[in-house]
Amino acid sequence: ASINTKTPLLRHDHVGWASMAEVQRRQPVRVKGAAASESGSHRNEAAGMAPEPFTVFLKLSAAVFYGLASFLIVVVNKSVLTNYRFPSSLSVGIGQMLATVVVLWVAKAFRVIKFPDFDKNIPRKTFPLPLLYVGNQITGLFGTKQLNLPMFTVLRRFSILFTMMAEGFLLKKKFSRPIQLTVLAMILGAFVAASTDLSFDLQGYVFILMNDVLTAANGAYVKQKLDSKELGKYGLLYYNALFMIFPTLLFAYFTGDIQMTMEYDGWSDVLFLSQFVLSCIMGFILMYSTVLCTQYNSALTTTIVGCIKNILITYIGMVFGGDYIFTWTNFIGLNISIAGSLVYSYITFTEEQSSKQSESASKLEIKGKIAV
Repeated sequence: ASINTKTPLLRHDHVGWASMAEVQRRQPVRVKGAAASESGSHRNEAAGMAPEPFTVFLKLSAAVFYGLASFLIVVVNKSVLTNYRFPSSLSVGIGQMLATVVVLWVAKAFRVIKFPDFDKNIPRKTFPLPLLYVGNQITGLFGTKQLNLPMFTVLRRFSILFTMMAEGFLLKKKFSRPIQLTVLAMILGAFVAASTDLSFDLQGYVFILMNDVLTAANGAYVKQKLDSKELGKYGLLYYNALFMIFPTLLFAYFTGDIQMTMEYDGWSDVLFLSQFVLSCIMGFILMYSTVLCTQYNSALTTTIVGCIKNILITYIGMVFGGDYIFTWTNFIGLNISIAGSLVYSYITFTEEQSSKQSESASKLEIKGKIAV
């Protein structure tokens, strides 16, 4: 009887010791698993942080690429239309559209790039970009021909005001008071400079202000279309040019631009011909760089880069343009606008960086709450 009473106790003790041993054996495994998961989370965080410098590099590269392309095309177009007195801005625009279509079609044929084939939904997906694209291109060319470079660039600063309005309307963005004040300074400087512009040309002013409106609308709509990811940047470029090349050709025929182009006596000049071809190619490069900068940054950033580029063109145009007439009031107005541009660019950049930092901080806080 005594043996029977002790046996259950021994069995109970044996089970207790076995369970304790099992707990001790499993505990290191749990600790190792926790350490592994912790190191895995650190690896994930490191992997998430690694692409950040590369992303910044892409954004800066896209912005610099757009700035260079925008600078070069203004200089080349000014040389073709003013220095060589080429009679048709429309023909230059048609050449740029044709270069865009050919380059993208060949690149797609050799499978260097991809974009959707044409179908009945493509016009709906691109509208109204083709109209904005051709309007932006033609008014810019007419304005370049009619105005001296300093006034051309200072009047282009209205595009920042119009871009802010377009992004506020289409993308529901809001802008701080310092940005609004710097834009006001740029516009004020433009009015001061225009008040004593001795080479005033009403037609040139109208074209460049129309170009500002179309640039702003084009930038906002490009951002909207790229975000939808239906056509991609190459599809937008290709179909914008393709849809508008034939209506522009027809328009140029009725206005007599085709005939003026055919009768131009400078086609035998190799230097002119090389600059005309360069202008056509630069039209495509500018469109590509605009879409690229807008994709990696924003429509407003693209406008800021263009604004900084215009500062260089303003001073270069004063010295080398050949058609700038100096007056102190005009010069002071130009510099007020330039100063506003620089302050505006600095404020926009710092606000964008601070907003990104606050976003990353809020994300880390959310991750911490989830981890807890």
